[in-house]
Amino acid sequence: MLLLLTALGLAIAGYHPGCEDDGVYLSAIKRDLTPALYPHDADFFALQLQATVFDKAVAGLIRLSHVPAGIVILTLHVLTICFLLWGCLRIGRLCFRETCAQWSGVTLVAVLLTLPVAGTALYLVDQNLHPRAMATAAILAAILAVLDRKWLLAGALLVLAAVLHPMMACYGFSACFFLAWKPSAAPARPFAVLLMPLSWAFKPASKAWHVAADTRAYYFLSRWEWYEWLGVFAPLALLWWFRRIGLRDRNPALARLATRLVIYGVFQLAVAIALVVPPNLDRLKSFQPMRFLHLLYLLFVLLAGGLLGQKLLRAQPLRWAALFVPLAAVMFFAQRQTYPASPHLEFPGTVSSNRWLQAFDWIRGNTPVTSFFAIGPRYMERPSEDFHSFRALAERSVLADVTKDASVVTQVPSLAPRWLEQVEAQSGWEHFGTQDFERLHARFGVDWLVLERPAGLGLDCPYRNQTLSVCRAGGFK
Repeated sequence: MLLLLTALGLAIAGYHPGCEDDGVYLSAIKRDLTPALYPHDADFFALQLQATVFDKAVAGLIRLSHVPAGIVILTLHVLTICFLLWGCLRIGRLCFRETCAQWSGVTLVAVLLTLPVAGTALYLVDQNLHPRAMATAAILAAILAVLDRKWLLAGALLVLAAVLHPMMACYGFSACFFLAWKPSAAPARPFAVLLMPLSWAFKPASKAWHVAADTRAYYFLSRWEWYEWLGVFAPLALLWWFRRIGLRDRNPALARLATRLVIYGVFQLAVAIALVVPPNLDRLKSFQPMRFLHLLYLLFVLLAGGLLGQKLLRAQPLRWAALFVPLAAVMFFAQRQTYPASPHLEFPGTVSSNRWLQAFDWIRGNTPVTSFFAIGPRYMERPSEDFHSFRALAERSVLADVTKDASVVTQVPSLAPRWLEQVEAQSGWEHFGTQDFERLHARFGVDWLVLERPAGLGLDCPYRNQTLSVCRAGGFK
């Protein structure tokens, strides 16, 4: 049943390797496998990943298995979803006696894998292999261990989460602390984590860093819309209602979990406000403390689904169909709107109908590994590009972009001046002419271009399709 729900979740969410955040992680995996890749721009992903073993572990598994990288990564993604749903099922079994309630909660999670988490630019699970999802699966297992009072196992699982995704592990530690805490026990000190040396956080950020951070509106709580704040407080209010249901139904496990989740949410919200609002702590904004909502949302969806199964759906197939079929259709439609020009399931070995990916494929097979490309600072936002990373999929170096590299820069401030220099050098990309391309070549060593409008520029373009041309940088190679 878990495998069927895993397949259902994958079919609804889709699979898009190399998109959005995966542009960072997939590039790192490929460079671990082939160190000669990305001679000009590896810092834009490698420095951020120094705190995780994710890319090294995946690359090591690919080497050991002698299986193509795409198949290994897809398999790990499927297994991650399966283990995450398994953790949800185990927690559901602790909170609900009825089988229909347990499976209703897991089914709701599977259908809502790509549910946006209010104001954080996160899904419950991304449409590709992400260390956040793997860490979340480990955190769910740690929560089970805490509820079973298996402290060593819980600690080991949280350490596993930490080496995969350090920030998610912080939220996992916090949630497990509140689940383990007993009011009658000696007061623990959840603020102890704030006593670690944080002097770097008070250092003024550079102008270039502020430019990068300003591209991420969700870093700034003052820019959140009213509906995003509703997405913060509504789950907390509903969880408090779930607590009352648990008390009324003499279900102490449900009441306890709902209560501790509310306490966790309120505590983390207070921490987020304390860290993000003061202007002298700008550097901490990039840690996005509001992302504590990710774990809160996941467990909220699980409990909400369980209560729906217990109170409404029961063992009535028509009721299940009436709820989950339309909901699955809405989620599927939303994903098709997000990636309209790409296949819904971009499995390894398939030929993509996306013209940008076709160009990336040609580049990967027909240009030197040492090539340095320019494609424009906002190419991922272009119509039909669908947020695919050139760096991860073409496997070539490229000038910095605004859409994804800016996020990395906020995590690694030392990259900010270099990032801003390259982005500003591409300002007005849509109107660039031969002299502008010559300037990029002289300044950065760019020797290849990906263009949507090469006509009349006198460039040598060995590859063209209906959308793009791949061109050598004129006669100044």
